[in-house]
Amino acid sequence: MRIEEVVGEFVSLRKRGVNLVGLCPFHNEKTPSFHVHPVKGIFKCFGCSEGGNAIDFLIKHEQLSYVEALRWLAKKYHIEIREEELSEEQSAVHELRERLFNLNAFATTWFGTQLTDSEGSAIALTYCRERGITDESIGKFQIGYSPNQPDAFTSHALLQGYDRELLVTGGLSTEREGALYDRFRGRLIFPIHNISGRVVGFGARLLVQDTKRPKYLNSPETEIYLKSRILYGIYQARNAIAQHDNCYLVEGYTDVIGLHQAGIQNVVASSGTSLTTDQIKAIRRYTPNVTIIYDGDLAGIKASFRGIDMILSEGMNVRIVPMPEGEDPDSFARKNRSSDVLQFLNTHSDDFITFKAGLLKAEAEGDPVKMGNLIREIIGSVALIPDPLLRTLFVKKCAAITAMEEEQLNYELNRQLRNLKIKTTGAKPEEVPETVRTAPPQQTEAPKPLVEYQEDDIIRLLVTYGDQPLTHTKEDGEPYITTLAADLTEELTADGITFSNPLWQQIYEDFRNALAHQKPLPSQAWFIHHENAEVRSAVISMISSPYELSSKWEKMRIYVETEKDLLSQAADAAIYSFRLRKVEEMMQEIRNQLVTAEDEEEAIRLLTRFNQLMKSRNRLAGFLGRIISF
Repeated sequence: MRIEEVVGEFVSLRKRGVNLVGLCPFHNEKTPSFHVHPVKGIFKCFGCSEGGNAIDFLIKHEQLSYVEALRWLAKKYHIEIREEELSEEQSAVHELRERLFNLNAFATTWFGTQLTDSEGSAIALTYCRERGITDESIGKFQIGYSPNQPDAFTSHALLQGYDRELLVTGGLSTEREGALYDRFRGRLIFPIHNISGRVVGFGARLLVQDTKRPKYLNSPETEIYLKSRILYGIYQARNAIAQHDNCYLVEGYTDVIGLHQAGIQNVVASSGTSLTTDQIKAIRRYTPNVTIIYDGDLAGIKASFRGIDMILSEGMNVRIVPMPEGEDPDSFARKNRSSDVLQFLNTHSDDFITFKAGLLKAEAEGDPVKMGNLIREIIGSVALIPDPLLRTLFVKKCAAITAMEEEQLNYELNRQLRNLKIKTTGAKPEEVPETVRTAPPQQTEAPKPLVEYQEDDIIRLLVTYGDQPLTHTKEDGEPYITTLAADLTEELTADGITFSNPLWQQIYEDFRNALAHQKPLPSQAWFIHHENAEVRSAVISMISSPYELSSKWEKMRIYVETEKDLLSQAADAAIYSFRLRKVEEMMQEIRNQLVTAEDEEEAIRLLTRFNQLMKSRNRLAGFLGRIISF
């Protein structure tokens, strides 16, 4: 597995020294700060700090699980994966799921063929052209057509060996009086993909006049298609959502396609259902920011207020863009240039309070009762926000919009927070305080202790050069060889030193255990692929650098000593610096104790210890060539 091959499938890379660079896929940038190190097998962006190995890249870029990333790599390099043996019941479910996936893939191909090659396909193509759907979008979203015949697909599927029960279970055929019929006949087909790009179901629009049949029809729920968890277009949009850190949410299939054609790819639709918590959580995998685009229908907008509250409840940020009257995202995108569509979305995007208050205020103007209800409704939405600081800021904004006193709004907020807690926890009213904190106490982050920088340096040396040999000389002049890891761990063990950072302690113990059991020392590559994601991330950040020594120096016969050439001195400096910081910490602790010393005897004891530590500090500073100022 070569990381440059994996990353290269998604990012355009060019050679720079021994490494490769390109534009980071995780944030917008004009100057490349994304580095791939083929020798180390890692990537690191020095703009947004994302980093990891090939598996981490796939997990972050393609939004895959760890197992899915392994399967992706196995497929690319033609490696067979042996998975855990399933129970009989699990095997049956797994087999059914795979059969449904295969059936849907077969149906998608067949529907796609019918769009151009079947009798009546002219109707479907005419509809696509009228809606401005391009051939590129037809291919990208795998749009198809089901002929207006009773069993055209069903008969073909049966001939290809698919059994009747599976066709009915998968929702592609319906059974009536013992005969099978096509569910989607006479409809334009919109395949619905899961996050991995596999088709889980279909949405279909009727293209012929028939008052007895609904205009839109979806697949029924199956083992692989749960409507409440699926978002139309999520597979095509997932990378753009993560890149732009925002997700546009629309209502229909053609709205998604129309915005894609306008160059706005971070857009999904709720797949023919009301917005659900599972769908919101699916978006949150990529971004905490949602922008809802509403058609210019006042009744529809009011009905969707529930969706705004659900998004707020999940701790996400929501903005709203209402379309001009009579327009939907698809029609608006077709009538305007791409740049104008994007500009409209940016300039007409409001936070939920501004939008909600502006929409309802006109109705309540001059009526105190209606105005009171409006304020309660807005504060009800604010109460759903988990972050107390954001609640406070939105209360301030609500006060400015409604010309109400903040104190009154905070009173209403506390009332609703209290009721919400009683409702969600089942607590008794007397158990919940009348006043609920609306903002967290201000806290200042303590600066990082200086000794931790020495800890970082020691672990960096261990990870980078732990297995490097060092030559020493015995008292009798005979040379002997150890490793950097052996020297460092011996010194640290003798001092009884442990690391304050638990990740560093874990790495240190890995080296100690290997030395104690005479096992091969952990290599840098071993840590880069460590099972603990936190260890991987920390190590990769530690060993990554945007700079490297140019090979031109050697060509000019100018040789520069590197840290690797001076490992023994580097190890000594790291240990002495670490000890120096520890001694300085103990001295400061004694200073603090002297302030509260209860008697002269205790003060003399503390001063004696302080003087001993000061001598140690001066000696260590001398080893390091440092001047100590008193």
